[in-house]
Amino acid sequence: MRSPAQHFIPTKKLKENKMKSTLILLGLLAVARLSSAQKTIVSQEEMQAIYQEVKTPHKYGLVLTPDKKTDLMDCPSIYKDGKTWYMTYIVFDGQGYETWLAESSDLLTWKILGKQMSKQDDGKWDAKQRAGYNALIDTQWGGSYKLHRFNRKYWMSYFGGSTAGYEPEPLSIGMAFNTKKPTKPMEWQRLNEPVLGDTDTDVRWWENRHKLFKSYVIEDTERNTGHRFIMYYNAVGDSLANNKPTRWYERIGMAVSDDMINWSRYGKDPVVHHPVGITGDPMIQKINDTWVMFYFGAFWKDRNGAFNRFAASKDLIHWTDWEGENLVESSESFDKQYAHKSFVLKHESTVYHYYCAVDSAGNRGIALATSKDLGKSKLQFKN
Repeated sequence: MRSPAQHFIPTKKLKENKMKSTLILLGLLAVARLSSAQKTIVSQEEMQAIYQEVKTPHKYGLVLTPDKKTDLMDCPSIYKDGKTWYMTYIVFDGQGYETWLAESSDLLTWKILGKQMSKQDDGKWDAKQRAGYNALIDTQWGGSYKLHRFNRKYWMSYFGGSTAGYEPEPLSIGMAFNTKKPTKPMEWQRLNEPVLGDTDTDVRWWENRHKLFKSYVIEDTERNTGHRFIMYYNAVGDSLANNKPTRWYERIGMAVSDDMINWSRYGKDPVVHHPVGITGDPMIQKINDTWVMFYFGAFWKDRNGAFNRFAASKDLIHWTDWEGENLVESSESFDKQYAHKSFVLKHESTVYHYYCAVDSAGNRGIALATSKDLGKSKLQFKN
């Protein structure tokens, strides 16, 4: 039998071994964190390649204008059914927002079909504001751009409110659905209550100023968040009650769902934002293995006016912001005041970048910039 002394290890050596083990563990954790961070960061070389792929230096011009000078067109969303393209867009008629539908066979010439969500004096939470954005549009760059269904329904997120006027508070996000293929003007059914609002118990600091705006819903088949659907949306807010210089800024954040009806915030902070002004109106495409979020900025410290830009992600959660030139900015008479709010797609080797154009007189319509020179539109605002 061996004596206890044979099992004795000096205290100093025990401490040294423990310290070595701790250092090795910390080193492994650091390597793991670095590896994880590298997987979520989009390199500058990749960002430059995306810019070269999506840039649209040729402005075709206006593709949709209001029938009445007092109406303001905004926020196009585009999908395809068969050989026909459809555009959902919103119109402010001086009292509130409504959702409309147009169609095209060539992505250049568009015909207005009618309304999809109309204002009504029905006493609902969204009676005076119903501004819709199609959900579950195919996200594959250069893909089908078809509308996917869930639970045998087509879906549309929208911001709504019960007060007449231009973006009056409060504005909340609701969900609408349709069992019929949305290729004709028809009123969509709507859930009875908003799915996101600024009085929710999980409201974040960046969306606590009574206005939630555009939303864009996609399906995440890889469940990066642990949920099936992701909604990106922008809202007004700040954490400081008396901080007037920043309290009305807009930022983009996330919510998640598994059934398109029950939504919860994801993360405490916005995923794309800037120190000053507006970061808003997200729209998502997947280019190869990278997700691209097209969005607009306005009133930043280092850039004048309003303009369209992009960010990129490997996991739909961590986003790398493009730091180079704007994708679209004011340069023509029809978009002299603002050129902003993107819907970008690729079809038969041509990139189409639809955006909201506002001239110096305040006329607002839908314009188009392209990667190839397709000529010039003859459409003009009505004087």
